[in-house]
Amino acid sequence: MRLRNPLLVLAVAAAVAVVVVLIARGGKSSDKISLAGFQASDAKRDAVLWAVGDGPDGNDPARQVGRLIARSKPDRVLYLGDVYEHGTAQEFDTHYANAFGGFAKRTAPTPGNHDWPNRVVGYMPYWTKVTGRKVPNYYTFSTGGWKLISLNSEMPHGPHSPQVRWLDSELKGPGDCRIAFWHRPRYSAGDHHGDQPDVQPFWDELRGHAVLVLNGHEHDMQRFEPKHGITELVSGAGGHGLYGLNQFYPGLAFGNDSSFGALRLELTRGLAKYRFVSTDGRTLDSGSTRCRA
Repeated sequence: MRLRNPLLVLAVAAAVAVVVVLIARGGKSSDKISLAGFQASDAKRDAVLWAVGDGPDGNDPARQVGRLIARSKPDRVLYLGDVYEHGTAQEFDTHYANAFGGFAKRTAPTPGNHDWPNRVVGYMPYWTKVTGRKVPNYYTFSTGGWKLISLNSEMPHGPHSPQVRWLDSELKGPGDCRIAFWHRPRYSAGDHHGDQPDVQPFWDELRGHAVLVLNGHEHDMQRFEPKHGITELVSGAGGHGLYGLNQFYPGLAFGNDSSFGALRLELTRGLAKYRFVSTDGRTLDSGSTRCRA
């Protein structure tokens, strides 16, 4: 069949070019196209975000964390993974919805190790239903003058994996006003899981391109001294029990293993202020970091 309309020819050629580029970058075109529309960017000059994981299990501490976050009417919430016990559809519809469902439409999730095995019936359909869009495995969006990058520690993330190649392509622009978040932390003073060296490829790519990394997995709160220009914050005290900490872990600047709570972020262009807040409203630790816009 010959295409006689010049405009139609150009449109078809453009579509083919997009598909070729996307496949070359290591994924199906439908998966890559969905990245842009899942979590919409905005041009806010400042934004309030909360970040927390390891919470919803049907018990009251998780609901207390949810109420803490809801009171501040956040612009966005970063959910750092794990809906207990197995991330099933019922657990998302009851445990998660009852604790954090009030701000689900403003939430940018990343999956945890409890969610991923049942993602086809739990994580994926829940977030697709909430947002009305297919949830990608990893994605980016912008707010408050910062770029947020949701990565996935539960799927392949080796140096040559499609995910890490995609991350490399997302870090090409200038400056380092970027915040990356995923479930399992590279460095951890926790006595339950500890360091997760397999996610080193994320860290290697982010060096020089991001100043904050946020994780869950350990059921406590941790802040580390900057390493390679990156400050790592662990916010896993979302309600499902608490894990102990080694307070002598090298580089640990703050650790709390006795309070449930979440991490609050205030973003403005070139500056991020953060503080760990307990469910009774106390600020347990705070700080700030600047970036090159």
